[in-house]
Amino acid sequence: MNKILIVDASESDRRLMSSLLTRVGYEPIAVDTMEAAKEEVAKLPSGAVVVTAMKFAGGTAQELVNWQKREGYKFPVIAIVDNLNPLEIADVMKGWGAVAIIQRPAIDKQLVETVGRYARPEKVVLTLTDDLIPRQSEAFRRIEKSIRTIAATNANAIIFGECGTGKEQIAKQIYLHSSRAQKPCTVIEAGGAALVGQHDPTTLRSEIYNRMEGYFKKADGGTIIIKNVQLLSFDKQSVLLHILENEHPDVRVICTAEPELLKMVSGKRFRPNLFYILRQVDIAVPPLREVSEDVESLSDYFLTLYAHKTEHDRKRLDVSATKALRLHLWPGNIRELKDVILFAAFHTSDDVITASDLNFSQSEPEPDTSLRLQEPEREKTKIIAALRQAEGNKSQAARLLGIGRSTLDYKLRQYGIKKY
Repeated sequence: MNKILIVDASESDRRLMSSLLTRVGYEPIAVDTMEAAKEEVAKLPSGAVVVTAMKFAGGTAQELVNWQKREGYKFPVIAIVDNLNPLEIADVMKGWGAVAIIQRPAIDKQLVETVGRYARPEKVVLTLTDDLIPRQSEAFRRIEKSIRTIAATNANAIIFGECGTGKEQIAKQIYLHSSRAQKPCTVIEAGGAALVGQHDPTTLRSEIYNRMEGYFKKADGGTIIIKNVQLLSFDKQSVLLHILENEHPDVRVICTAEPELLKMVSGKRFRPNLFYILRQVDIAVPPLREVSEDVESLSDYFLTLYAHKTEHDRKRLDVSATKALRLHLWPGNIRELKDVILFAAFHTSDDVITASDLNFSQSEPEPDTSLRLQEPEREKTKIIAALRQAEGNKSQAARLLGIGRSTLDYKLRQYGIKKY
């Protein structure tokens, strides 16, 4: 919601302008003196606009503009004028920097449109909580059940899934539903700077060891969540293994990991003994393209969150938008969906979002949608997911899977897939 500073000596006109701007979603701030104007300019956020009378108590519009320039503020200034001839108007706009003028008798007709040309959109940030977003798929219901089952134990766990699938929310839900919920929970990014350090010759222990041991002491009796555990260097893996094997801390470790961790273990790039200590139980989170039935409920959630954040009426998706969202491959998963929905809600003036309002990025890496014969246990699941995503169109499903139509028909017969 953009803030608009109104500087005018007329109380009735301040009320009129405030009412007009509030009605269309702006947040007006009305003052009548130069001193108050300076104080408010200093507090304005990016995207704000200043609407000022030519003269007011303690100063003039030109003096306010010049003060802005000296102080480094660059908010656009719209001047409210009474009766100026063309030469005076040119001086106001070019000589001292007003971006536009509004005739005072035409405030009700010109104000909103003129402000709209210069108010810059504010960035709306949707911060997700630790709560799980409601979803419809059977796969997600199984995950919810696994959360409760794992939370009832003290077992270490790894949450597997592609980037953006909501792994950290699942890890935090295990913590929140566990008997350790009243004890501390420390979140560590495996590839982050917090675990970077050098050897300390005075203690004969590395800084990595000291820091990691400090995290375990801080979380005593509680939980440590290690995000993206596959990013742990071999040195960090060794330190973590030593602490877990030799010091036996009273801490539960929950990790999130991308699927490549399994290949790293096989290729000896991640220590197998550490892996099995961390993966006493696990949860596999499917990518969004394999549970496209969740796209609509997730989108509704983000639209509701956006409406609450902006204090606007909730927008909705039409049939074309819903279909386009379900057919997209979502290499960035839920995180990408959130960004697409946010962009559409922000830039669509209507209450209904259509397919033409959706902006799908063209620069993202392509997801692994091909049927990998070395993983036959996943073929049937992927085929069914592709058919659902394509709404039963076999040719479209074959393209999603990266195979020919005849190969798809063969696979359907092989696995006895008749309904999807």
